[in-house]
Amino acid sequence: MTIPRIYLPQKMEEGSTVELRYENLHYIKNVLRLKRENPLILFDGMGFEYESTIRNITVKSATVEIIRKNPFQVDNSTKITLAQALPKGNKMDFIIQKASELGVTRIIPFKSSRSIPKLAGNKIHLKIPRWQKIAVEASRKCGRENIPEITDIITYEKALQWPKEDILKIIFWEGETNTGIKEILQSKKYEGVTDFFIVVGPEGGFSNEEIEMASRVGFLPASLGRLVLKVETAALVILSILQYEKGLFGITYKKE
Repeated sequence: MTIPRIYLPQKMEEGSTVELRYENLHYIKNVLRLKRENPLILFDGMGFEYESTIRNITVKSATVEIIRKNPFQVDNSTKITLAQALPKGNKMDFIIQKASELGVTRIIPFKSSRSIPKLAGNKIHLKIPRWQKIAVEASRKCGRENIPEITDIITYEKALQWPKEDILKIIFWEGETNTGIKEILQSKKYEGVTDFFIVVGPEGGFSNEEIEMASRVGFLPASLGRLVLKVETAALVILSILQYEKGLFGITYKKE
């Protein structure tokens, strides 16, 4: 039977005990129905997993003893930042969940000229904690050793200014007819690149002016082919291709 994983963002040592409260307590007690002496895996989001045992459960907390601390040894250093224009409805929830499962390092939500959601005030502040929670849950379920960063919602202009010069910057545009993602990733010019910054637009795509703006600061416009994909499909296809060519697919995550 698979041992349940719980995210606990703090440093822990072998032989010590920690207290699980609130959502974590509810999850192990009422969802998983775990009891005293049941095994548990904790992970801190900073590269360590902890083999643990539940020593006591009360109404307010569960006491967990750390049996063994296991550092992850990741055999690949590929980093992917996904800058995603705000889509309609709850599509961003889905994108964040699946992008977390696909090993993205950072997700930057931004507002473009054709973004349909018009979030303001409290609505913006409510979205970020929700997305962070989705990223944590997705990482817990898929066995990641860390949690992707979810930034605040920013403007398109600020998103373009985010990456450093040594990052391969790609913006996906249905109007691009000369260069596809395959040509970029298989180019000898970018053979040793391990840091990627990709930009995906909203349902209506990017305007010509936005593409020109991105090109001026070093972004490479790229196509995914002749098919027009839904925004949530496009993001996942791009991440899957990147991970297959450069990243974690086929890489074994080992514990030292």
